[in-house]
Amino acid sequence: MALYRFRLAGGWRAAYLVSALLALHLNLIVQIVLSFLKISALNRFAPTGTEPPFVAAQATLLILFLAGAIRATRQRAA
Repeated sequence: MALYRFRLAGGWRAAYLVSALLALHLNLIVQIVLSFLKISALNRFAPTGTEPPFVAAQATLLILFLAGAIRATRQRAA
């Protein structure tokens, strides 16, 4: 609705942006989990998924996405 009906006007731009970034973030979390499970070089560092390298990868992703979301929502519509 935000994109097609309201043409990203007003608060709809932020709603669309946050929901799109959230969907991408969740997809990348799944990719990190699968990478640590399937790639043997990564699996050696975090075989159970609770080790510090696994947590660091997810924390880095979260920080990057929060910074990107804040930056993107603060920019004015072109």
